[in-house]
Amino acid sequence: MFGIIAPMISRRVNNFANITYVFLDRDGVLNRKAADGRYVSSWEQFELLPGVEEAIARLNRSGRKAIVVTNQRGVALGLYSEADLQALHERLRAHLAAHSARLDAIYYCPHDSGQCNCRKPQPGLFEQAFRDFPDASAGNSVMVGDSLSDIEAASRLGMRSILLTNPAEPPAPDGERAARLATASAVSLLDCVERYLR
Repeated sequence: MFGIIAPMISRRVNNFANITYVFLDRDGVLNRKAADGRYVSSWEQFELLPGVEEAIARLNRSGRKAIVVTNQRGVALGLYSEADLQALHERLRAHLAAHSARLDAIYYCPHDSGQCNCRKPQPGLFEQAFRDFPDASAGNSVMVGDSLSDIEAASRLGMRSILLTNPAEPPAPDGERAARLATASAVSLLDCVERYLR
C-alpha cells in the first residue's frame, strides 16, 4: 500500500512544477471574507489572513508572478467607489512591501452578475492578464481561490487550481463541487505555497 501512495503524492506535487504565474482571489485568500451580504470596503475593514505576507514573499523569491483577480460587486451596488477600491489596494501593496512582498498586478471586476465578461467564473480578468503578461498561459498558471467561481474560472480556461478550505469555518454550499473541480486543496495560502509552489 505504501509503495502505491508515495508515487501518487509525488505526481500531485510535481503537477505544479512548471507554474510561473499564480492567480490569487482576494477575499478569502488574502484577507478574511466579510459576512454574507457584506463587503470589505476600506483598509480599516481589511484583515489579512495569517501567513499571507510570507506566502507572497516566497512566491516572489521563487521567481513566480503573483496576480490578484477579484470580483468586487460592491462597486456596482454603490457601497464603495473604484477610487476607494484602488486606495485599499495601494494600502495593501504598501503593507506587503514592508514585508518584502509584492503583487505583480491586481485585476478587479466592478460589475454586477450578468453584466460583463470579467466577473468570475467568466474569463475576462484572466484574458486581460494574459495580454499584459504575454508569457502567461493557462498551461503555466494556477488559480488559488476559496469559491466555486474561482475554480470554475480556472476549469473553463484549462488552468490548474488550488481550493483553499478553512476547516474552522462552515463549508460553503457549493464547496463539494468546487473540491471536485479543483486540482488540489490547501488550508491557507501559506500552506498552498509550502505544499505545491516551493
